[in-house]
Amino acid sequence: MPETRSQLDSTLGDLLARRKSLEKLRRLTNAPPESVDFSSNGYLSLSTNSVIQRALLSRLQAEVAASESHDGLRRRSILGSGGSRLLDGNSSLAESLEKKVASFHNSEAALLFTSAYDANTGLLGCVPQPGDVIVYDELIHASVHEGMRLSRATTRIPFAHDSISEAHRAQDTDDKTGQPGAQVKTRSLDSILRQLCEDDRIHIGKKNVFICIEGLYSMDGDVPLLKEIVETVDRYLPSGNGYIIVDEAHSVGVFGDNGRGLVCQLGLEDRVWARVLGFGKAMGCAGGVVLCSSTTRSYLINYARSLIYTTSMTFTSLLSIDVVYDYLMSGQSKPLRERLQALIHHTYNQLHALCARLQPSCHILHIDKAPSKSPIIPVFTASPRRLAAHCQRSGFMVRPIVAPTVPAGTERVRICLHSANTTEQINGLCRAIEEWIKGQLVADMSQENTISRKESTGAANVCTKDKSRL
Repeated sequence: MPETRSQLDSTLGDLLARRKSLEKLRRLTNAPPESVDFSSNGYLSLSTNSVIQRALLSRLQAEVAASESHDGLRRRSILGSGGSRLLDGNSSLAESLEKKVASFHNSEAALLFTSAYDANTGLLGCVPQPGDVIVYDELIHASVHEGMRLSRATTRIPFAHDSISEAHRAQDTDDKTGQPGAQVKTRSLDSILRQLCEDDRIHIGKKNVFICIEGLYSMDGDVPLLKEIVETVDRYLPSGNGYIIVDEAHSVGVFGDNGRGLVCQLGLEDRVWARVLGFGKAMGCAGGVVLCSSTTRSYLINYARSLIYTTSMTFTSLLSIDVVYDYLMSGQSKPLRERLQALIHHTYNQLHALCARLQPSCHILHIDKAPSKSPIIPVFTASPRRLAAHCQRSGFMVRPIVAPTVPAGTERVRICLHSANTTEQINGLCRAIEEWIKGQLVADMSQENTISRKESTGAANVCTKDKSRL
């Protein structure tokens, strides 16, 4: 091996060793096939849905048969797209799917990307112009941060997540500060917009302000007060230069009529400038899409580098999305969402009950008091890796979420529920968590007794020394 490569590997190895010493080293793992899934993002269990699988296979078989009987020179590529959308990777299926998606979500237009990550980086990387401002939730997804890094916007300002989260507002101050490692508050969205509108160029609409939020937060499992956000933006930016972008990667499929998402559920389609949807979560597929105006779509085709310079989605990926949308539009997913809500309610009841029985300290385990309608339930603990490992040994796949994925001091184990889960499986997971809590309580008591004995021994030794001086 050349010496320069050896030196680089040594440097990289040192960085990995440092991360490992901090218990932050990431690894690729496979979930045991016999474990119960409480980790993946497939909230509606659509990727394993037999109705969808059969529909997809039928469409694929029909396409293969049509391709084999085609006498022309140009046959449809089933496995690969052949290039970027601007070259040979475009197709009538992609364009018809975009129209179907736009219509379903009550949007003027839609543009597909290979992932929601690429959609966010493409949108934010090219739309904000020099002099514009991006205001973003402090807990916004990494892809939005990457898009902002590529953006030409002059200013980027984070706002406090608690200021727009219904669930977080519902928590008592004592509860939040009692949570391990509670952070100093960032300024609220209201406060930031109030200050920004003092800039005359913003006030008269010469500079734009983009506000970035999520429809369902993947780590905290809470939902933003979207109506309030829209009203706040309109109040401080009356010239219409406030543009709200909602990342609905986790909320599409879960919320709204037939799974149309949070924006549609609240009837705010005309007051939200753009939406980014991800198909890899509740939708059970892969890919992403930007819902926007026709003009914005054309602009992205011309300037979004994550669209222009990458191979487009394959025919099989497009067909998977198309089949899932047919399923949603048919109304067949409604019972799945209803079942999911029942499981969410049951899980919160079980977790709150075990906390009431055992009363663990916040560093052992903490559950938000306010129940959510989200399938994402964070279980806060100072020992997320140990709790997750215990649950995994018990046959339940959950994952530890640690810094830097979440802010230091807010580490947790994340429970993701799915419509295919059962109440028996949830009860088993909660029993595993209860068993772990009891073990931690015993360990804490043993440690306290050890410290108490040492203090008593020290006091006795001091007393003996004092007597010897008399």
